[in-house]
Amino acid sequence: MPMIKAADDVALHVKDSGRGKPVVLVHGWPLPGDMFEYQTLALLEAGYRVITYDRRGFGQSGHPASGYDYDTFADDLAAVLDGCDVRNATLVGFSMGGGEVARYLSRHGADRVAKAVLISSVVPYMLKDATNPDGVDGSVFEDMKDEIRKDRFDFLGTFAKQFYGVGLVSSPVSEKLLDWSFILAIMASPLATIRCVDAFAKTDFRPDLSAFTVPTLIIHGTADKTVPIAVAGRAAKAGMPNATLLEYDGEPHGLFATAPQRLNEDLIRFIA
Repeated sequence: MPMIKAADDVALHVKDSGRGKPVVLVHGWPLPGDMFEYQTLALLEAGYRVITYDRRGFGQSGHPASGYDYDTFADDLAAVLDGCDVRNATLVGFSMGGGEVARYLSRHGADRVAKAVLISSVVPYMLKDATNPDGVDGSVFEDMKDEIRKDRFDFLGTFAKQFYGVGLVSSPVSEKLLDWSFILAIMASPLATIRCVDAFAKTDFRPDLSAFTVPTLIIHGTADKTVPIAVAGRAAKAGMPNATLLEYDGEPHGLFATAPQRLNEDLIRFIA
């Protein structure tokens, strides 16, 4: 089932493999679902059904001019779960994808969901304001959008190095993986790339935390410069006292590629 139609008829590109317990992987920005290559392989080899999809505006999904808000993203995720007839799923949201998981649970409930995982997630709230004094200053996100408009290709190449902690992590990713990430990122529409900065930076998921009624695992790197752990992973844990937080010491944002073996083992242990 390569394409599923969203409520507004936008085509969502879906990959659905395996026959075991379903695991739905929701990707981050600015990559598509293929970013989960290490996790998909490990989960399939462990006997799970693995579903990935490209967010609207990214990868091989449709590139509309509208719908880049989390209510719509959550409805798109619902369309994928309904279209694939997924039940008792583990929802795994990376970075921006954590927001989809949060908003899906608050908007659609947990009838189809058994467990939830937030990896390097933007939940609960990124933007610095009077209610969130430890958040990220809004000028950071405005500068990102300006750089994308100026030279999206140069921005994506530079951003990837921070994303994977090049120069920080003792075992940084290869140049070829950086090249692969760049290729995946430029598949997105420029408009979606910009609009999603506002979505993940300015959406407040604090009211959604109470919807995490299923067992929840939070994983975050302590050296994450893209989504700082204090404002994200630790704040999410504070808002969900029954969740489990695993801190990966010294790991950057893109730990799905910098610490894949550890992440895969933790995911499989939690899902099992």
